[in-house]
Amino acid sequence: MTKSELIAELSAANPHLLSRDVETIVATIFNEIVSALARGERVELRGFGAFTVKKRDARTGRNPRTGEAVPVDEKAVPFFKAGKELRERVNRGKPARAGG
Repeated sequence: MTKSELIAELSAANPHLLSRDVETIVATIFNEIVSALARGERVELRGFGAFTVKKRDARTGRNPRTGEAVPVDEKAVPFFKAGKELRERVNRGKPARAGG
């Protein structure tokens, strides 16, 4: 689902709200999540999951075209961990995997 599809579905589910207001709400929520992550904070949405920032250490990578060793700098990357309710809803009705 894209951001515009999300806005369209929320607008359809809430006909009392103007589409541009729904767009502002969605943009505000996303911007707040991004701002919190940029500050190194954790964002938890109960029943959905948690966004955090993880640090990746500097390493030596490889250029896939030439095979040459290339230094890769340390960086911070966003990480999402799904909440229990989200995992259960996604997996509802699916048969259990063998061995787990």
